[in-house]
Amino acid sequence: MLNKIHNNLKKYMIWYVLASILLGWALGYQYAPTVKHIQPTLKSLISVAVFLMIYPMMVNIKMSALLKAASNWKGLAMVLTYNFIWAPLFGYAMGKVFLHDALLGFGFFMAMVVPCSSMSIGYTGLSGGNIELATVSVVTSFIVAIAAIPFWAKMLGGSFNVPVPMGLLLHTILFVLILPMILGYLTRILLLAWLKEKKFKQIAPLFPSLTLIGMYMIVFLIFLMKAHVLVQKWNLILLLFIPSIAFYVVTLALVTWLNKLLGFGYEDHMGMVYASTGKNEGTAIAIATSAFSPLVAVPPAMMPIFQIIFLVGYLKMEPIIRRYFGAETKEEAAQTLAAKEA
Repeated sequence: MLNKIHNNLKKYMIWYVLASILLGWALGYQYAPTVKHIQPTLKSLISVAVFLMIYPMMVNIKMSALLKAASNWKGLAMVLTYNFIWAPLFGYAMGKVFLHDALLGFGFFMAMVVPCSSMSIGYTGLSGGNIELATVSVVTSFIVAIAAIPFWAKMLGGSFNVPVPMGLLLHTILFVLILPMILGYLTRILLLAWLKEKKFKQIAPLFPSLTLIGMYMIVFLIFLMKAHVLVQKWNLILLLFIPSIAFYVVTLALVTWLNKLLGFGYEDHMGMVYASTGKNEGTAIAIATSAFSPLVAVPPAMMPIFQIIFLVGYLKMEPIIRRYFGAETKEEAAQTLAAKEA
């Protein structure tokens, strides 16, 4: 049952995100006076949703995977380079060129600074990639993000003419990343001690399901609270399409080309490409709504729509990518195995 719920929430993510945006936008615009009156309550609900989204995500992360990072330090180093150097600089440039509204531009920039998504592990598994490398990349990226987010916010964030309250930002990172990571790890230890490995695996799908529900709830609340402003700036929202599409097209092409140039094999590449491109927009939304204006959270709230389309599309290109890296396709591997057995 838990697996079915999780698979449904993940499989139809694009539709759930779109429904959350449209429903929140429509209700927020229709009942603007009421929404304005209950703003404090809505902000409290966002805080609850943030915890509901981040904490369960941490329960399923195996911190022990960090110990295996040294076995593929080159791949991990490239993932961190893509995530915390390439993506922030690209996001900064796109935000400056295409998004002239300071809050939206800053929001897009912040969406590029956050770590990679834990769902990149799932994409890696479906593509037959190096799951261990993907897992290490996700865990390490979360830890590096603790320093990278305030660093980039201080270095380039101020140029958007958006005040960056470093004290509040660090406080937010403490409660959005560090505290949930510690609590999640402790919860994992306690559950494993109580339920043992087999029973823990049975309830494991509950945690990513709660994360997805929390994200949908936050997206709904963001558009509910800022519906009136977004109607006035609908043309700026459309401009988000350009930098968002550009990021996924350029990054997927760059990572694929560069990984081949650096001599990575197909499995390692697939363990890297999703962890380098799939951003954890839930984290960006949580930080934006806690430390900045909900309007800053609009770009990361819309990014999952583009992210799913491009990452699933890349997954569908698996045979082409296998050939590009000189690896056998699944059909060719099956034929080779059959020939050996014969």
